[in-house]
Amino acid sequence: MKKLGQILFSTTIFYLPIAAYAEPIWQDFSITGLYGTNYELTPDEKQTTVTFEYAAKLKYGDFFGFADRTESGGQKDTYFEVSPRLSLGATTGYNMQFGILKDVLLSTTWEGGDNMNNYLYGLGFDLDIPYFQYASLNVYRAKNDLTTDDWQLTLTYGVPFKLGSEDFLFDGFLDWSTEEDDHESEMNWTSQLKWNVGKHISPDTKLYLGIEYSNWTNKYGVPDKDERNVSALVKYHF
Repeated sequence: MKKLGQILFSTTIFYLPIAAYAEPIWQDFSITGLYGTNYELTPDEKQTTVTFEYAAKLKYGDFFGFADRTESGGQKDTYFEVSPRLSLGATTGYNMQFGILKDVLLSTTWEGGDNMNNYLYGLGFDLDIPYFQYASLNVYRAKNDLTTDDWQLTLTYGVPFKLGSEDFLFDGFLDWSTEEDDHESEMNWTSQLKWNVGKHISPDTKLYLGIEYSNWTNKYGVPDKDERNVSALVKYHF
């Protein structure tokens, strides 16, 4: 299993320099500001976060990455994730579509922060679900720096909708990981509800206001550390 993971991770990383020279089919860069008052396992229950995100659809896969800069109780920290995926359909020319399945991908993620680096590898499944702008399911084996290696399931989704003439977006992710000898199973379901206020400024202004809700059970695998936090949100897409 370890050797398979190294092959998957190396294959996807090898593909990145090639993909970098290809013109993205689409790409998006955004900055988000968050403020909440009910965080767990932070220096203070109050926390301010600035998130930088980049997403791109490429000829042979896709790429997503973000960096969080947080401030809580006077302490500042940085955490990031880099998630390249390699499309088996695009690289082989084989049509992977079946039912709600759109594509199968080799999925990798690098999680980095202060004195820690985790490497995840596995398979991803892009889904075609009615009313969803996008949906994907990734199954990972996680090679963790500070805790025992475990399995992780990640679901991401986005659902646009209208109320009258106003545009909204409900999106987010759900991470679930297995229990191991030194940590509990944890589930982090973080979702955002955003109102497109930018269109009232100009058709090209992509400014959103809304809230983010974090529903995190056994945060970081610590038993009974359950975070239920609502944050005010402002997000701008360039």
